[in-house]
Amino acid sequence: MKQIVIISGKGGTGKTVITGAFAALADNKIMADCDVDAADLHLLLEPHIKERHEFRSGKTAFIDKEKCIKCGKCTAVCRFNAINTNLTIDPISCEGCAFCSFVCPVGAIKMEENVSGEWFISETRFGPMVHAKLGIAEENSGKLVSLVRKQAKELADKNKAGWVIVDGAPGIGCPVIASLSGIDYAVVVTEPTLSGLHDADRVISVAKHFGISAGLIVNKYDLNMNMTEKIENYCKDNNIELIGKIHFDKSVVEAMVKGKTIVEYSTGIAKEEIINTWQALKKKLK
Repeated sequence: MKQIVIISGKGGTGKTVITGAFAALADNKIMADCDVDAADLHLLLEPHIKERHEFRSGKTAFIDKEKCIKCGKCTAVCRFNAINTNLTIDPISCEGCAFCSFVCPVGAIKMEENVSGEWFISETRFGPMVHAKLGIAEENSGKLVSLVRKQAKELADKNKAGWVIVDGAPGIGCPVIASLSGIDYAVVVTEPTLSGLHDADRVISVAKHFGISAGLIVNKYDLNMNMTEKIENYCKDNNIELIGKIHFDKSVVEAMVKGKTIVEYSTGIAKEEIINTWQALKKKLK
């Protein structure tokens, strides 16, 4: 079994479009959407949820009014101003540090675990998919990503799948680091802009730091040929494999509007280039 993650140094490069296309092209695979803060792979794959689970992470303080003696010590020590003069805790301001519970002389403050989101095991037209949704303003997205990765790996082992295809988050933060854990190969998608190259370089550096091989795809490369040439030179200078270049193709947008992958919808040049990229990637990893 091979696990690949599709990531990008910045948002809007076409990462999920390529992930959806790979999901359509791969045989015997499990999909995982690890962009839990802003998941969108489900818009292309239309999953039917089979299992729904709570994700619990972090703690919030709660005051037992019957035990409380209104001494005010908790208000005095809370540096986040989460406890007002009525001794009511604002769950948004509370950072879960638990200091108030330690100083309470009568044990009236308890720390309770938060329900921070949900994770799902679903069925799509291309096979099983594990995905998740982090709650609004909730934290620990890296922990939720690790849970999604773990469930996808276990499902792949159970189904004897040949591939785990992971749609990672953009950037270089905790969700990306969690997405990279245990991966065989990272596919970095960029666009022919200066910011695209800069951010791709950062995420490739993160992958290298964890000992993971990474290759680059330049999406919409024909929109700025000078910048595409700079990206090609960057790959040569840094010994990074350029595994594909994809033309700008209006049918990609049309496919997204229809809720389809480009492989299903189009007969255009972008489809052929993505197919060729997948075939080259599959040959490289096998």
